[in-house]
Amino acid sequence: MASLETMFNVRGKSVIVTGGASGIGRAYAEIMAEQGARVCIFDIDPTGLDRTVAEIGGDCWGQIVDVGDRPGMAAAFDAVVARHGRIDTVFANAGIDPGPGFMTPEGERNPAGAIEAIPDEQWDRGIEINLTSVYTTVKHAVRHMKPQGSGEIIVTSSIASLINESIVGTSYMPAKAAVNHFVRHMAMELGAYGIRVNAILPGPFITNIAGGRLRNKADRAAFEAQSLIGRIGDVEDIKGLALLLASPAGAYFTGSLIVIDGGSLTRMT
Repeated sequence: MASLETMFNVRGKSVIVTGGASGIGRAYAEIMAEQGARVCIFDIDPTGLDRTVAEIGGDCWGQIVDVGDRPGMAAAFDAVVARHGRIDTVFANAGIDPGPGFMTPEGERNPAGAIEAIPDEQWDRGIEINLTSVYTTVKHAVRHMKPQGSGEIIVTSSIASLINESIVGTSYMPAKAAVNHFVRHMAMELGAYGIRVNAILPGPFITNIAGGRLRNKADRAAFEAQSLIGRIGDVEDIKGLALLLASPAGAYFTGSLIVIDGGSLTRMT
């Protein structure tokens, strides 16, 4: 029988985390580095990236990358292989709230979020970062994983892929719903090559997304009311699931959409 240490062993793995300078992505990077993986963080924020890399320490480094920059992403993946020799695990995590939604947290109509008021470039950027960047990330991960015959790809989706959220930017829900389908499709395609593809669907978590509005008590109250355990998520809550999916303990997971939301989705549905 395998020991717990063996089951959850990620020591020495080459790991990439997109959008890893803060929030859920940082939690992924932290747990992987704490368990001995070699971690490269991709992020567009140079100040946050430098701070996170310094605070995590160990064999953690970063590259300033806009996940919407396809040539830049290709080069960044190649740089990881040049340094680590391979890529074992990729967290496709980068995302944005393209907001505002058509309702405020207080239940009032928000004219700035009405469909006719949404700037086309806001819609396009939301789709680019929340959906197309996942395609780009998986594409370049697979370039390096297929020859080695193994790999784990873990995509951050959202419970907003399964429901409609009126206070979130309109493009967010269809982008995340498409991500779910893409994850299952990639699991079908890539299983034959020893590559597992899964999605984590967080509910409300305290992160920097949408300007970190859930740090504000008033904004947080509506989401706390949906939780079955009376609170919203802290990024520490997601580390165990990330480690499970990236380790031998998760070897039979692929094509899975795993909700982690304190029961919010149960109450909303």
